[in-house]
Amino acid sequence: MRALQMKRILLWAMAIGLVWAVVTSVSSAADSLTMATTTSTDNTGLLDELMPEFTKDTGIDIKWTATGTGKALKLGENCDVDVLMVHAPPAEKKFVDAGFGVNRREIMYNDFVLIGPPGDPAGISGKTVAEAMMQFEKKKAVFVSRGDNSGTNKKEIGLWKAAGLEVPDRAEWYVQTGQGMLSTIRIAAERDGYTLTDRGTYIKYSADHKGNPPLKVLVEGDAVLLNQYSVIVVNPDRCKNVKADLAEKFVEWITGDRAQQQIAEFRLLGQELFHPNAK
Repeated sequence: MRALQMKRILLWAMAIGLVWAVVTSVSSAADSLTMATTTSTDNTGLLDELMPEFTKDTGIDIKWTATGTGKALKLGENCDVDVLMVHAPPAEKKFVDAGFGVNRREIMYNDFVLIGPPGDPAGISGKTVAEAMMQFEKKKAVFVSRGDNSGTNKKEIGLWKAAGLEVPDRAEWYVQTGQGMLSTIRIAAERDGYTLTDRGTYIKYSADHKGNPPLKVLVEGDAVLLNQYSVIVVNPDRCKNVKADLAEKFVEWITGDRAQQQIAEFRLLGQELFHPNAK
């Protein structure tokens, strides 16, 4: 009789434990957010700095996938994530206009720079962006492109076209990596070539080389090199599984005073990688 009672108690305890595990799992899933973002926000360490603070403030866990903006937008179209943090405004606006996203908000910016070897064999230093692009073609200087439909790649393609040139994607001197920004910079350095990068990733690259990187900034400051980052909620009307309420909380947090201050204070080599500009 006693053994039977003990067995019932044990079974009851196991049942309670199972129910608790299920409840905990459901609760955890309900408070978990997925984000697709660019390699620059990840490679620089910005997300490692910000996201624990977001979780601390809201109780919402966030997991992110770092990829090019084109692939991030595609993840949003396919309903694979809840929110996006990207940096290709024309593509973002098309995404929203097509009904894939809602509540697009600007959060921060930096700029793009053209970098290359200190000896500058293409002779682009001090030139305008358009003049630099023409020099690459004229000198057949090695230019390393991400070639991955990322925000940086989209910007680079726009720079060729703005200079009145075709994208030289069949030229021997034009190298497409299909990789992230840091990897592309390293390949450019190995090839003694040039590339376009966002300022934040370049500062990270410089920090990795203790302030003396193999590639130097040669063209900067042109208005066309502005690099705006935004956050977008994936449209719950299209994607029924999207946790729009949690995504909206993330948008409010990242555009709020505390997060904006943290973005401003995030530095490497004493330099500000991103400038907050949420409205």
